[in-house]
Amino acid sequence: MSLLAIGINHNTASVELREKVAFGPEKLPEALKQLSENPGVNGSVIISTCNRTEIYCDVKGAGKSKIIEWLSQFHKVSQEDLKPSIYVYEEQAAIRHLMRVACGLDSLVLGEPQILGQVKQAYSDAREHKAVDSAMEKLFQKTFSVAKRVRTETDIGGNAVSVAYAACTLAKHIFESLEKSCVLLVGAGETIELVAKHLAANGCGKMIVANRTRERALPLADEFGAKIIGLPEIPEYLPQADIVISSTASPLPIIGKGMVETALKARRFQPMLLVDIAVPRDIESQVGELNDAYLYTVDDLQSIVESNMEQRKIEAIQAEAIVSEESAGFMSWLRSLQAVDSIRDYRSSANEIRAELLSKSIQSLAAGADPEKVLLELSNKLTNRLIHAPTRALQSAAEQGEPAKLAIIRQSLGLEDC
Repeated sequence: MSLLAIGINHNTASVELREKVAFGPEKLPEALKQLSENPGVNGSVIISTCNRTEIYCDVKGAGKSKIIEWLSQFHKVSQEDLKPSIYVYEEQAAIRHLMRVACGLDSLVLGEPQILGQVKQAYSDAREHKAVDSAMEKLFQKTFSVAKRVRTETDIGGNAVSVAYAACTLAKHIFESLEKSCVLLVGAGETIELVAKHLAANGCGKMIVANRTRERALPLADEFGAKIIGLPEIPEYLPQADIVISSTASPLPIIGKGMVETALKARRFQPMLLVDIAVPRDIESQVGELNDAYLYTVDDLQSIVESNMEQRKIEAIQAEAIVSEESAGFMSWLRSLQAVDSIRDYRSSANEIRAELLSKSIQSLAAGADPEKVLLELSNKLTNRLIHAPTRALQSAAEQGEPAKLAIIRQSLGLEDC
């Protein structure tokens, strides 16, 4: 049994190469089937995301080159193109790498939590296709418990490290719960879409999407049940908004001080949070002068993100220590399994000798032999038979001039202090 991890990720390979070797849902069943049918592979799990493709295997003998060759053939990518981007980890290094991946320590965004779900899905897919053996089963279950320990004992995933996430975190700090909050999203691009996902994940009660064209905002509205309005309608709907998050490509501000001042009066001066992620700005800076209006710009959020990323790096030190400890412990357990067969064979051999000599002694007693002589003979023969093989091993090690081997045999016989 030998654990192996082979893969490419965002650090080693271009997007083009990652796309070529990705295992989409349509390819994964066949890939797992082929690995299961490989006589050199006992079990396997394939993790394939936009940032990485990794194959974890329990292999027999030197299976490294065979897996790389298979990966190349499966995706019809030459090994010459593949090998410069591939990394290979074996045994404890493979265990440690998987644990780092599951904990978000190897992610593009340090500590991101989504990868754990992706690893769990990969494991579930492999189990569904009967590609997981006992070693892989125990490795992945242990990995999930390590990831949970890291999340419990460190705060590696507790700080916002994207502008969109930082905006939502800020909203949660000001409005303790988002369930009763109305959010006006200005724009319908990728950043606003990401903001909407974070808001929905935090139970946001109502979203309004304001955009130049309704068609561009439709997918966003359909996904999150949001109302669509045009940019000219913002003054009409602004009083409803507890939170305004804006990110458009407009060259001029869309929301001015007077518009917000009017909206605050209509709201009877209930506080309003405005987050301007756009560059150039969508919201006039003078809005920040108004009482009850809390304006944050992309620069404010970026400083939060940078501070949080530094905090994550500090937390990562503790997370790395946990992973190192747990991977070493799991490797020790794996190594101990290699002794199971030897221990069983040794016990079986000793019991056979004992049973044989005991049977002869019982026969002698039944024939009327002197019990004291029978017991003495039994003890002498049992001792001689049991120490025969170790004695020969000690003599051989001494004769061959192998002091290290001699020391190991002495230690196994309990003679290290003699």
